[in-house]
Amino acid sequence: MGDDHTHRARIFLHRGDLLQARAAWEAAVAEDRTAGSPQALSDSLGNLGNTCALMSDFPRAEQCYREVLQIQRTERNLTAVAHTLVNLGNLHIASDHPEKARPYYLEALDLLRQLQDDRGLGILYNNLALQEARDGQWDQAVASFQQALDHHRTVGNEEGLAVTYSQLGKCYLDQGDLIRAERCLNNASEHYIKLGNEPAEAAVLRLLTTLYETRQDSVSALRCLTRVVALDQRYALPELQADSAHLANLSSS
Repeated sequence: MGDDHTHRARIFLHRGDLLQARAAWEAAVAEDRTAGSPQALSDSLGNLGNTCALMSDFPRAEQCYREVLQIQRTERNLTAVAHTLVNLGNLHIASDHPEKARPYYLEALDLLRQLQDDRGLGILYNNLALQEARDGQWDQAVASFQQALDHHRTVGNEEGLAVTYSQLGKCYLDQGDLIRAERCLNNASEHYIKLGNEPAEAAVLRLLTTLYETRQDSVSALRCLTRVVALDQRYALPELQADSAHLANLSSS
């Protein structure tokens, strides 16, 4: 049901052709409606919603996710319901309506706790922490980041640990807590090195550069920024020009 359209949609997505992918998902949705298969329709609608979100068509994405949610509630698929609630929360964050995201996140949190889904809880606590940090709720944000780290550790989610340590480090840095920020950012850097994700390592090292400059530790700042520029050049990162100018300025001061 919709298999040909689904196959085409995935090919278009792989090529980065979102317009064609969207058209193929729309065709798959139409075919699955006609066939009367709730599971197939839910999958197609979810993928269509994801593609619309990537295209910043947030109203259409929300429409898809809401219909998916209705199907999943009818089928009583609690894991799927929780993940769709997270998608709806993320959608409101992306569309600059963060105040609408929290109710979806909190409902998802209740379900994921019931299901003991540590991987899902790690991701969700991280999302909650980011929202709390944006709202200036520093203590609550730190607590949520710590919860995220606990769940990431339980399932051995290295990527989750790297991302959360990086974001918690930035949270501490924004508060001026340089000691805790340095500890978290160094942890994030080590996890990204273990994962072999050097562009992400570069992003963490930029934050460490800022931290060391704030501390007036020019030797450590130069060490970090030199590594950043080397990674910029290796991966043709868009920050190369700005980082090179920063390094030249730091080297001459």
